[in-house]
Amino acid sequence: MTSQTPVTPFGARLRAAMDARGPLCVGIDPHAALLDSWGLADDIAGLERFSRTVVEALADSVAVFKPQAAFFERFGSRGVAVLERTVADARAAGTLVVMDAKRGDIGSTMAAYASAFLDPSSPLFSDALTVSPYLGYGSLKPAVDLARESGAGLFVLALTSNPEGAEVQRAVREDGRSIGATMLAHLAAENSGAEPMGSFGAVVGATLGDLSSFDLDINGPLLAPGIGAQGATAADLPAVFGAAVGNVVPNVSRGVLKHGPDTAALRASAKRFADEIREAVAV
Repeated sequence: MTSQTPVTPFGARLRAAMDARGPLCVGIDPHAALLDSWGLADDIAGLERFSRTVVEALADSVAVFKPQAAFFERFGSRGVAVLERTVADARAAGTLVVMDAKRGDIGSTMAAYASAFLDPSSPLFSDALTVSPYLGYGSLKPAVDLARESGAGLFVLALTSNPEGAEVQRAVREDGRSIGATMLAHLAAENSGAEPMGSFGAVVGATLGDLSSFDLDINGPLLAPGIGAQGATAADLPAVFGAAVGNVVPNVSRGVLKHGPDTAALRASAKRFADEIREAVAV
């Protein structure tokens, strides 16, 4: 690592952003159907126009952006270049960026993935990265170590909103604990003693209903997809997350993005979701 590392850990920066702007995270998901609904071509020009519009409309008001790397990578190197600019512009405007890339591997390969997104000298450096622990939680160690060193964070897939996730995440180990619960316990250990909040979060779907059988008090953020198009509402959050609701970062993508390319409509939609979420999670 060659550049100076951030002074403040991701968890503390995220807590400050949530307190100042509310906890809403807006996805940047330029899939083909959405580009078309905006009147944009499914090409590099459309990709760039879409991403630039979302950042310009919302960067001064939302706490977090979550670009989905796959929608940029499908265009090859030119798409990755747009992703680099999107991340840089969002962070320069004061919005935290969680890169939704769901990387997971072992050894030097995991270290390379971590370097791509968590090394401040990388053009894709983001405030946090989503990762998959299903080669074993220990396989994430290169990413955990680099995140600590760089002041970045991780969001580990724990209890995801897709129905297929349950066959792995709810499977029970020999010790009687589910895989999802095991991941939450690992994250709680990573965040032990961190103030005001740890930097190692979990992805936990807002559509999953009562999760009282899981200990969500990991002293870290809970990235919660499912608000809006997937059917969950802000009002559902307290019942799903219980006492941990104050650390929830609800993600809305299509629910906001469908209002583009009108920047005023994007801003109004994001404000509406942010106000509803802020009221629902007030503790």
